[in-house]
Amino acid sequence: MVSYDTFTLPNGLRVVHALTAGRVVYCGLSVAVGSRDEAQAEQGMAHFVEHTIFKGTSKRRAWHILNRMENVGGDLNAYTNKEETVIYSTFLAEHLARAMELLSDIVFHSVFPQKELDKEKGVIIDEINMYEDSPAELIYDDFEALLFDGHPLGRNILGTPATLDGFTSEDVRRFVSRYYAPSNMVLFVRGGVSLARVKSLAMKHFAAVDDWTVNHGGSPLPDYKPFSVVRTKDLHQSHVMVGCRGYDAFDDRRTTLYLLTNILGGPGMNSRLNVELREKRGLVYNVEANLASYKDTGVFCVAFASDDDDCDHCLQLIRRQFRQLREQKLGTLVLAMAKKQLIGQIGVASDNNENCALDMAKSFLHYGKVNSSEKLFKRIEAVTADDIIAVANEKLSDEVLSVLAFRPAK
Repeated sequence: MVSYDTFTLPNGLRVVHALTAGRVVYCGLSVAVGSRDEAQAEQGMAHFVEHTIFKGTSKRRAWHILNRMENVGGDLNAYTNKEETVIYSTFLAEHLARAMELLSDIVFHSVFPQKELDKEKGVIIDEINMYEDSPAELIYDDFEALLFDGHPLGRNILGTPATLDGFTSEDVRRFVSRYYAPSNMVLFVRGGVSLARVKSLAMKHFAAVDDWTVNHGGSPLPDYKPFSVVRTKDLHQSHVMVGCRGYDAFDDRRTTLYLLTNILGGPGMNSRLNVELREKRGLVYNVEANLASYKDTGVFCVAFASDDDDCDHCLQLIRRQFRQLREQKLGTLVLAMAKKQLIGQIGVASDNNENCALDMAKSFLHYGKVNSSEKLFKRIEAVTADDIIAVANEKLSDEVLSVLAFRPAK
């Protein structure tokens, strides 16, 4: 079992460390800012910062940043979602000091030169166009846009070509100055380096950064109103999503919904929906159920693609599975097998050290503690058949479900 150590620098930067075997280390900064923190005119800004934070600091040009870790066999990476931005590096343990110094430089001293920003706008617009060419991915964003109608949580993380076009260096620096405060982020280190070395280097490279108060603010979520929307597109297949709002990240019922989601359409080939739609009837290539939790709400959904002639039949079969879970209590053996499957999947995923490092950072950023796999296993084991029935009736009933369909033009 991996043990975790945490401490806080005088400026409020929280640090979480896990000592593991091996020479590879994962180190980065997880910042509590995402697309939901953007103003209307800033749509896409959090993701834009993630792209352009590597484009030059007060002492380095983009080329020097690019090569700093690459030259020793490491790499730099980053991603943005709706509630966080993560900038991190992977490298051998002997290069920890190099990585920490570089991360401190790019996160706290980036200058965002306009020339580099203008080049990166084209890159991101290409990313947007590529994304919009994939209906299987686009439908997730469109579904959340309807689910959180008018709220920042429903906006596309990438932004739009129109908003991107207007971003200036001053706009980017202003956004960073609102959210990139030490107390609004977590420094994480996982790998074969000691706690003493992490403390020493964290003090050296991060403790001198001034802190300030971050005001996330944010508008309240709109009331949820179930919808049924059909959009005609130039497609060969129909793409459909059915779901509703889920539970927030602090709601204990999310564990039950997590188990229920896996039973319905998890990665296992024996999920109920895969068996019903693909194995028995050959109606789809892929059907999956997904769950996302945010700090004040969540999203539960099932997605599939099929021939247009089979679309309505697939929806009927999905609703039938929903009804069975609402009305028929899972037997002791079936429930035990479902728990064992989910725990096994989590255990296999936990063998990926990079995922573990990022999960560790996410947990500490939002919860102030590391929620280990073992703790999650205990919560899964505690789910009862009555819990499944209760959550199924709340989240799988026809009265709360929404549907978005992309269907081919006739």
